Amino acid sequence: MQDSVSTQPVAAISGAASGIGLALATLYAQRGVRVIAGYYPADPHDPAAAAAQVEASGGDAIWLPLDVATTDSVDAFIAQGVMHFGRLDYMVANAGILRRAPIEEMSDARWDDMLNVDLTGVMRCFRAATPHLRAGASLVAVSSIAGGVYGWQDHAHYAAAKAAVPGICRSLAVELAARGVRCNAIIPGLIETPQSLDKQNSLGPAGLAKAAGAIPLGRVGRPEEIAKVIAFLTSEESSYLTGQSLIVDGGLTVRWPD
Repeated sequence: MQDSVSTQPVAAISGAASGIGLALATLYAQRGVRVIAGYYPADPHDPAAAAAQVEASGGDAIWLPLDVATTDSVDAFIAQGVMHFGRLDYMVANAGILRRAPIEEMSDARWDDMLNVDLTGVMRCFRAATPHLRAGASLVAVSSIAGGVYGWQDHAHYAAAKAAVPGICRSLAVELAARGVRCNAIIPGLIETPQSLDKQNSLGPAGLAKAAGAIPLGRVGRPEEIAKVIAFLTSEESSYLTGQSLIVDGGLTVRWPD
């Protein structure tokens, strides 16, 4: 175990091997935040490459396998990370899956699998992290404008899960306030991540390029831009901000239709 009296904060991140999670782990590394990085072993993204990127940014990170669909895996992830660093200050529930399924093809198994990861997985991460949090700590969950704001055809299960995430955060903001722990949600818009570039289950490269035309800022977002907002939500600079759902979408949701 590292020196538990270190003043450097520690952040746990689910889904840290790619996309927003990797961008956040890298940003934390640059800012001196130690990282408990969770990666899904069956994910095609190489955790060794992700670890090398974080290390090159000056980071102190431990990489651990994590399946947010399984309570034992989440509990072990947090326990091992806290044992290694001696403390936990931030928990960022970022891991999620995205699968296309029209309602006529929506089996109970498809529905349950989606919510087990994208909704219950958030709860598992927060539940495991909370006993280790002290005053000034912060919880952040990643939602999506697909569900958090809009509906999305062929993705009712995904939208339902993402719509419920802010409700978890509002409730925990109230529940944990007396302990000095804050909880917020971030609602990203169209961000260029491996998930959104998946043509089978999401928009794909062509779809993202087309969608950029509807965004007032004229482009889709980058993972690093979402990471910066999450870092703000976990920092002392947002010390009076809790129970909120922050939309980061380049202005997409406030644009009146042409």
